[in-house]
Amino acid sequence: MFLKSLKLAVIAALASLPLSALAGANDPLFINLSTDEMHRASMAINFGKHHSANGHPLTIFLNDKAVMMGVKVGSTKFADQQQALTEVIASGALVIMCPMCLKQAGYTEADLIAGVRLGSPKVTGDALFKDGTKTMSW
Repeated sequence: MFLKSLKLAVIAALASLPLSALAGANDPLFINLSTDEMHRASMAINFGKHHSANGHPLTIFLNDKAVMMGVKVGSTKFADQQQALTEVIASGALVIMCPMCLKQAGYTEADLIAGVRLGSPKVTGDALFKDGTKTMSW
């Protein structure tokens, strides 16, 4: 009975903590970006940029419609987003392009903007499954 009461007390105490208290100070952040909506994409990239500046290793995974933000031909429409991606890459973030999505959109690795890496099970998996990784999706 004592152990059951203790267990319940611990669970209640943990449940009352803010989520930030459960996250590590340097937990990696993996952002799944699949939209081509400029405002939503900017929110995602800037969210990652902010947390990266606060010590969280950042990965942004471009897939589905977000392919256009990682290819040179998107530089006119997505200039602001490409600039933000270039900045996070320069600060050490990893930006990964979904290879199937890239191919489906009619582009190849040669079409990627500087610093964007073509994904693979290893590249993407190493970022996504790193201990403590938190994920967000836009």
